Amino acid sequence: MGNKRQVYVSGDVAMLKLKGIEVMYAGGVMVLKNVSLEVSNGSVVALLGANGAGKTTTLRAISGLLEVEEGEVTEGSIEIDGEAIQKMHPEEIAAMGIVQVLEGRRVLEQLNTEENLIIGAFSRRDRSNIKGDLEMVYDYFPRLKNLRRRTSGYLSGGEQQMLVIGSALLAHPKLMLLDEPSLGLAPLVVTEIYATIEKIHSEEKSAILLVEQNAIAALSIASYGYIMETGRVVLEGSSEKLSDNEDVKEFYLGLNEVGKKKSFRDVKHYRRRKRWLG
Repeated sequence: MGNKRQVYVSGDVAMLKLKGIEVMYAGGVMVLKNVSLEVSNGSVVALLGANGAGKTTTLRAISGLLEVEEGEVTEGSIEIDGEAIQKMHPEEIAAMGIVQVLEGRRVLEQLNTEENLIIGAFSRRDRSNIKGDLEMVYDYFPRLKNLRRRTSGYLSGGEQQMLVIGSALLAHPKLMLLDEPSLGLAPLVVTEIYATIEKIHSEEKSAILLVEQNAIAALSIASYGYIMETGRVVLEGSSEKLSDNEDVKEFYLGLNEVGKKKSFRDVKHYRRRKRWLG
């Protein structure tokens, strides 16, 4: 993967701003607590953490999809170019160019590849340009062109991940919310997917907020990162700073001080200790 990452510093003029948001689900369950983060125009920002840390909930708060699961932003604000969006409906937020690629490769399995791609353009008014944009997607993912008539349910996991990213591109996003694009994929496929995400960012200039458990992959293309635990942001910094941080190396990149993998038992002990220390 390349090294040409846009320089980004928290505090720069941001296109997306979360300011101290709290999220509650039905029944009074608080999932996010005082979460703040920023994404500037054209940057790639990683949101990292273990399963259950609150990463996906953060994306759903931004895209408006919390309401589908009876969730609500109860404190703080979410702004796109200075406009508060936390009370908007998902279709209104999507119309602003905010597109979420859901975890789990959600495709309409009975439709073919090209039909699934075109769904990404459903809200566009410039229908005449869709054919040209399909070719743009096929340039990024040549495999999809060969499979354009294949029923989507018969695609591999990697091909379905290419499909959902390609569909998002047809919406002409100014901000893509990518939720666990490496989940369940073989290492070689992850490398291919991430190389393409990096190329898309370089050429299309869309900003990307990238949620991942795979910290190594995410930090390889992001310029800035946030780490979440139990619904809070506990650490942030440039990708280089996070990659060099000893705690991040040990508990998120899986390396201890001599470069050996940490055992799962050690990680569980660390998480217990973190909870005890508050």
